Amino acid sequence: MDILASVIFVVTLVGLWAAVSIPVYISAKILTAGRVRLIHAMGATALGPIVYAGVVLVSVMLLGSILGAQASIPAMILAFISWLWVYKSIFKTGWIRAFGIAVLAVIVFIVLAFIFSLAMSMILPMVGEHMPIPEPNPLPYPQV
Repeated sequence: MDILASVIFVVTLVGLWAAVSIPVYISAKILTAGRVRLIHAMGATALGPIVYAGVVLVSVMLLGSILGAQASIPAMILAFISWLWVYKSIFKTGWIRAFGIAVLAVIVFIVLAFIFSLAMSMILPMVGEHMPIPEPNPLPYPQV
């Protein structure tokens, strides 16, 4: 891989990371009275899934021998609590506010995604309209 492709990859990755961190930043800013910076939200956005995945992996391995296939449910609950702990630690808040940040971040993400898709449909209204719709095949699978 050449240098330009690597630079583009890293810049795109950091840009996407920042974009995904915006809902967490907005919700944390609201619930912590504005004492959060974007870098904190980016840290929480990066560290949260890593902790979540690690806790799920270890919990399933440890609880799997006791609970069998049902080990994934308590593992995911423990992992979610661990993700809240990441929010609690990074944003220096309590458990209830950490939960509120997580819930509000999902709501903010949905609202921002709706606004973004609405804006894109206004900017690019004709995309896809010039493409013909293929005729459906009456026999989608070969008959034997």
